[in-house]
Amino acid sequence: MTAYGREDLLRAASAGIRAPSLHNTQPWLFRLRDGGIEILADPARRLTAADRAGWAVRISCGAATYNARLALAAAGTPAEVALRPDRQEPDLIARLTPGITRFPTYTEDELFRAIPHRYSNRAPFWPNPVPAEDRVRLLEAARLEGAWLELLVGMTALSGFAEIAQSADRVLRRDVGYQSELIGWTHADAAPDGVPVTAGAPAAESHDLLPQRSFSDRRRAPGHDYEPEPLVGILGAAGDTQVDQIVAGQALQKVLLTATAAGLATSMISQPIEVPTARDQLRRSLRQTGIPQMALRIGYGSPGHPSRRRALSEVLPDER
Repeated sequence: MTAYGREDLLRAASAGIRAPSLHNTQPWLFRLRDGGIEILADPARRLTAADRAGWAVRISCGAATYNARLALAAAGTPAEVALRPDRQEPDLIARLTPGITRFPTYTEDELFRAIPHRYSNRAPFWPNPVPAEDRVRLLEAARLEGAWLELLVGMTALSGFAEIAQSADRVLRRDVGYQSELIGWTHADAAPDGVPVTAGAPAAESHDLLPQRSFSDRRRAPGHDYEPEPLVGILGAAGDTQVDQIVAGQALQKVLLTATAAGLATSMISQPIEVPTARDQLRRSLRQTGIPQMALRIGYGSPGHPSRRRALSEVLPDER
């Protein structure tokens, strides 16, 4: 096979737009070219205060790349993947071209079916522990994508992470430009991007272990505290180059979909990654070699709804 069919490519792009992004900015574009599909960063949607270096865009576009790969594999033709294939085109993140046709694996089918059900659950989780077999699956999902995931075990490790995360959150709360940008991407209506007020976490309380972004001043109902000992995972890559960040984005999405398929809820804690000093503290606190790229909160929670996405026509501007 030398080219994907149009239906398969549109299916891949439709899966790609379901990837996560900081403040749901959806900073990606897709291009159908020469029988394949390319994933590009959309510079117009890069956060100027929160993402000066473009880290969050590359993580998100890596996640979109993984979703597109998964759609093509589930259709029977896994992609050959080239990351940053043209240095003359810096916004080009990945190029997917047809590989060898085969039947999809059970895992590919399972994770592809999980794509429309994955979302960030910012509400308190239940106290039920995540089973050991699911923890192993999450670790393996990151490893198979060339990244690593460290699950924090015990209150000593968890308290150390919480201190770093809360410190980073205080730094960001003092940044007027950062907070103004956050407000600009928070919507009260059903916008096709940004974070709906209803999807934000309830306002933080002084006894909360982990930080939550202030998408609204909504107070939580009595008795709905956050879990006192949450499962936190730190996902990282071997380095911190642009390709490392794209790899981390793909691994992040595989971990998130693996959690979704297992009936687990997730939310991302990016504050300690966004603040350089906090990120370095976090790196030194871990048992891994490499650079942290995202922190995750994992558990069981009440069902919610995925955020809206822009229409496919808006992210396929130059189809040919």
